[in-house]
Amino acid sequence: MGKVIFAMNTSVDGYISGESGGPDFAPAPSDELMQYFNDLQRSAALSLYGRIVYSDMRYWDTEDPNRSAVEKEFTAAWRATPKVVVSTTLTEVGPNATLLSKDVDTELRRIVADTDGMIAAEGPTLVETLARLGLVDEYHLYQRPVVTGGGGKPFFAVGTKIDLTLLGVEVLPDDTVLLRYQPVR
Repeated sequence: MGKVIFAMNTSVDGYISGESGGPDFAPAPSDELMQYFNDLQRSAALSLYGRIVYSDMRYWDTEDPNRSAVEKEFTAAWRATPKVVVSTTLTEVGPNATLLSKDVDTELRRIVADTDGMIAAEGPTLVETLARLGLVDEYHLYQRPVVTGGGGKPFFAVGTKIDLTLLGVEVLPDDTVLLRYQPVR
């Protein structure tokens, strides 16, 4: 059975995106922080995405000769990781990805049961479904040192209620703080 880790970058005031909707609220990570995310990506047995985050992450399917060595390393790790994209509006997904659009609850339970290792999950709408199904083992909030001023998309959708227990706090490069929680069951 897979261990589902729901993780996203967030501002100090709890947003995963700026007002424009993209992941543009914080400066690009340094090579040191990017290396941390490279190692994390390589440790995932499967990545589970909502439509919007997956669309943003498709950037890593493109070729860009201007990428740094650490970015090229992430590109290879991201492409190598099998992906499941939960969407009722997409009709196709890219390489090494499977589209999940029907019987989502049943299929998510099956995917978690059939996967050995860590399942990296991202997407603010997807988290609602995973939480409702009791499938999230840990929440990882990568708090970047920026305040959006209340604009953008929050890490948790308004109305989401989950009791959490703090598992740990870690200071990462670029003054990023990792907050690790598990749901109270």
